[in-house]
Amino acid sequence: MQYIKVTFSFTAIEEYQQDLLISDLAEIGYNTFEDTENGFAAFIDFDSYKKENLGDVLARYEGEFESNYTITEIAAENWNEEWEKNFEPLIIDDQCYVRATFHQPQPQYKYEIVIDPKMAFGTGHHQTTTMMMQYILSTDVQGKTVLDMGCGTGILAILASKKGASSLVAIDNDEVCYQSTLENSALNQISNIIAACGGKETIPAGPFEVILANINRNILLDQIAVYASVLTPGGSIFFSGFYESPDLDMIKAECEKFQISYVDHKKIGEWVAARFKKD
Repeated sequence: MQYIKVTFSFTAIEEYQQDLLISDLAEIGYNTFEDTENGFAAFIDFDSYKKENLGDVLARYEGEFESNYTITEIAAENWNEEWEKNFEPLIIDDQCYVRATFHQPQPQYKYEIVIDPKMAFGTGHHQTTTMMMQYILSTDVQGKTVLDMGCGTGILAILASKKGASSLVAIDNDEVCYQSTLENSALNQISNIIAACGGKETIPAGPFEVILANINRNILLDQIAVYASVLTPGGSIFFSGFYESPDLDMIKAECEKFQISYVDHKKIGEWVAARFKKD
């Protein structure tokens, strides 16, 4: 498989504007992002790339900031080389060490996760993934059943498994993410994660005691009813992939329809992760 790399450079852009642009690109199929000196690069598989879709997204920001971009085709075999040039190990709350296969182990950390990302989104570096990992680290998941929606590389399910979750289902609608979750589970010697490729129709009946959903506002709003049907009373659900205003209030309102109550939320930059509990 080939990929398209779109490299953006900006002369003047606010952090929140860049985050909004990344979110919009993710909604049209861009699944991996990396920082560059003057902006960022976004990756999408070759068959999903449409120049007009990219143009439509950029048109929304006309007059807000100045930008240029270049488009490069990347063969799949060159992805690891691209990744190794940009991937740095990550430490979450001084407890969890996230590294690639080409980094040295750091046994002083309680949890170590090895990620070979391929083209799948979710290495812990994005603020939304970081906050979800912080929630997992501070939550008792020992012996609990967990659903990870929009699993990307499987990193959240892997961390929950390492913290003692009894069984996990990890779902993503991207075939590359599905394969990546299988491979990363094996890399981390995790055997209790069942991976599936699909959307809300793929969610099993459960029940689940913990749900992790790091996607985007519109998909979350569409899927909350299904989450509610498989979440046990008293169970916890963690959302991320959206902004504080107006997104969080919209998600709160939808959850209230299904007796799921807001508990608290975190914020890094403009991104939010929130915890809810089923009454």
